[in-house]
Amino acid sequence: NLFRKNVPEVEPLHQLKFLHTTLSRKGLEEFFDDPANWGEKSVKSGDAWNIKHLRGKSSEDLHKLWYVLLKEKNMLLTLQQESKRQLRPMPSPERLEKVEKSMKNIDLVVREREIALRLLQTGHEKPVPGEWRQDFLGRTYWYSYKEWPIPWYLNKKYKKRRFYYLPHVNRFIRLRLEKNLRLRAKRQNLEKKRQKMLEKKFPHLAVKSQSQ
Repeated sequence: NLFRKNVPEVEPLHQLKFLHTTLSRKGLEEFFDDPANWGEKSVKSGDAWNIKHLRGKSSEDLHKLWYVLLKEKNMLLTLQQESKRQLRPMPSPERLEKVEKSMKNIDLVVREREIALRLLQTGHEKPVPGEWRQDFLGRTYWYSYKEWPIPWYLNKKYKKRRFYYLPHVNRFIRLRLEKNLRLRAKRQNLEKKRQKMLEKKFPHLAVKSQSQ
């Protein structure tokens, strides 16, 4: 063959076994506390997330933080249930209160942003347009507008509803307000007594809280 091609010699490939690694996946162990905290009577923890710090975070960060707190809450609830089963005190039970308070503050911040966006887009604060009305007992509530197939002045069912109260109901409105004020004062007095009892029982914690 005059047109002989120079074909390079190819070395045979040896059979190689590649190393495969899988991602680290955490399962049920996420429902339990850190093993370093097992057997401890108290566990150090930070403060709850306050509204001022949460307002400075983006919606994506709030979404991630919500799920982190949700996993922490599930872990603490598991720890609480196991402590009850073993009839032992839960180490640092205030951690659960801090997590619940943080999640509540995140919910408030997200609701504030939704209301602000709704006011900007539609001019209404509530998800469904409506107005404040009063029933026949003088109780004020938010009435959401609904779609009807006929006008309101032709709707017999709607015309039967009463959005006002008669003058003789004023006496019962005052009694209801007085009852609510008495209940509020009673709760405040019970909370003050509880705080005094805790300060008397744990004076070192009271001094530490005052110093902070």
